Amino acid sequence: PQLQDSGGVTRGATGNKKGQTRDGLQDTTVLQFPRPPSPDFNPFFFQALKKTGLLMSDPRLRDCVKHMRQVTRDAGGHVMMDKALFKRCVSNIILLLTKALKKKFIIPEFEKFTLEIDTMFDRAQRQEGGQVADYIPQLAKFNPDLWGVSLCTIDGQRHSAGDTKVPFCLQSCIKPLGYAIAMHEHGTEHVHRFVGKEPSGLKFNKLSLNDEDKPHNPMVNAGAIVISSLLKVMDFLKATAGPEYVGFSNATFQSERETGDRNYAIGYYLKEKRCFPDNADMMAALDFYFQLCSIEVTCESGSVMAATLANGGICPITGERVLSAEAVRNTLSLMHSCGMYDFSGQFAFHVGLPAKSGVSGAVLLVVPNVMGVMCWSPPLDRLGNSVRSIHFCQELVSYFNFHNYDNLRHFTKKHDPRRKSDEDPNKFVVSLMFAAYSGDVNTMRRFALSGVNMELTDYDSRTSLHIAAAEGQVEAVIFLTETCKVNPFMKDR
Repeated sequence: PQLQDSGGVTRGATGNKKGQTRDGLQDTTVLQFPRPPSPDFNPFFFQALKKTGLLMSDPRLRDCVKHMRQVTRDAGGHVMMDKALFKRCVSNIILLLTKALKKKFIIPEFEKFTLEIDTMFDRAQRQEGGQVADYIPQLAKFNPDLWGVSLCTIDGQRHSAGDTKVPFCLQSCIKPLGYAIAMHEHGTEHVHRFVGKEPSGLKFNKLSLNDEDKPHNPMVNAGAIVISSLLKVMDFLKATAGPEYVGFSNATFQSERETGDRNYAIGYYLKEKRCFPDNADMMAALDFYFQLCSIEVTCESGSVMAATLANGGICPITGERVLSAEAVRNTLSLMHSCGMYDFSGQFAFHVGLPAKSGVSGAVLLVVPNVMGVMCWSPPLDRLGNSVRSIHFCQELVSYFNFHNYDNLRHFTKKHDPRRKSDEDPNKFVVSLMFAAYSGDVNTMRRFALSGVNMELTDYDSRTSLHIAAAEGQVEAVIFLTETCKVNPFMKDR
């Protein structure tokens, strides 16, 4: 793509076949950076990256930004970058640039995608009703009109709408993160000596244990309190959020302490039933649990945490492995079944994605292998979930095919933001027909596994099954009819 100003001056170019460097960046790229009013380096190059979802605050771009600023300052505010100078500035991110500008990110048409996200955000903002949680005094102080949504994909593409820089406490959204950290540190077998895996069917703060005298799962208060006795947390949370904000609200912590009678009762009940690990201090675990609930994030930092879960435990904007793949898998499983209080079953049915809500109004949503989302709006419904956040999540899966079971055969097709808009399914027709003609089942199997429609037709309305049958390719016919379920009754011209 090229960036041009209104006068047609080329600001940047990447990739034609002649003179390409490795990974498709054009050797003859020339970028002109006239001095803008503010800041002190030319924004056009970074505007191109922003359209792909990369922000200047992305830590992967830090050295590039620093180098370009220095080059511009050294040149007195106006510099013509030749190929060599440009390559020096971007040498450590050339693979990232290629992936971005060639639309190889998980969501290739990111601008188009975010337009739909903004529309959903606006519709959710119009939702009224709900009450701000008031049983914790600090939470009652939040303005009910606050509403923010941030997302971060597994490639580090970022988008935010609304009040996404306002800090709020994680509250129960800390539970899946705490559980994941415990799993990462101690392993599945050890953690589940102390906590179960089943939905409780009861309110999240009930004094109740399962038949083995364990908390039902780590997403209810009893389970989270026990998990707290196993944890060392803050460094992990900061690693999952990359460089984004993770803080602590001491006022909320003190408020939790003073109004936490129910949690103290749960703590003593757990102690009576010997639910804590040996040598664990119940009061220290409770105190730590209150501290965990009082950890502050913003929608922006929360979305990176969610994206770390979506990315199998690797923070997408730093590349650091924070959590083991097993810990993430188990965490997402429990978020899916137990994450939304008494609404968990309904949410799994209608939205079909792992999520965790908190009484601060937050909902941490994970679209596995695609992105993480943090929604926040203080007014809660009668089950303790954010009214606007629930509406946004439902809108998201009603338009995009993110529901876990939207990939079933013959299911009504929704929009897939992972597919390029210029991706022409017909480009596979010739290769598919030749594979059928020659009986190349391995090639046809690759097409099928890649999601290619095996009932594609040519200009004569012939499918690959027509060709394979006409050529007597029995193995190919069996594969197409029995494995791919290609309709044998389709008529050609």
